[in-house]
Amino acid sequence: MPTFDIVSKTDLQEVDNAINGITREIKQRYDFKGSKCSVERKEAIITINADDDFKLKQVHELIAIHFTRRKVDPRVLDYKEPEGASGGSLRQQVTVREGIDQETAKYIVKELKGSKLKVQVAIQGDELRVSGKKRDNLQEAITLCKGLKKVDQPLQFVNFRD
Repeated sequence: MPTFDIVSKTDLQEVDNAINGITREIKQRYDFKGSKCSVERKEAIITINADDDFKLKQVHELIAIHFTRRKVDPRVLDYKEPEGASGGSLRQQVTVREGIDQETAKYIVKELKGSKLKVQVAIQGDELRVSGKKRDNLQEAITLCKGLKKVDQPLQFVNFRD
């Protein structure tokens, strides 16, 4: 029986490469001269330090640009509220999402079952396994999942087996 998995994985090495590019650009840009802006990553949490709200928004734009250049979808980032830090600066935590959370998984299952496709969907931890009798049904399921509007994170379709 043909199957495939729906996952949401992020290449953390590419995230590091993007952060290194952001750091280089912050050091070179004229509008960041003399500022204490920085971007660091520990595990799955990116910490942004900025002097003020304007520079924080500039760093957000840099993150979107550099992540896109490194072929990492910026939708994997979950921005928390900025908080005050010492010296009147701002600190913001950004989480790199890995895996599909339960709400999104249930939404995808509901949409696939509601589409009347002849496939079975099983939630397995932070990924979904889709199986069906025909390969064409699975390809239709992939097309349906790519078109879902409420899914705000990138999905990959892996382990396609006949």
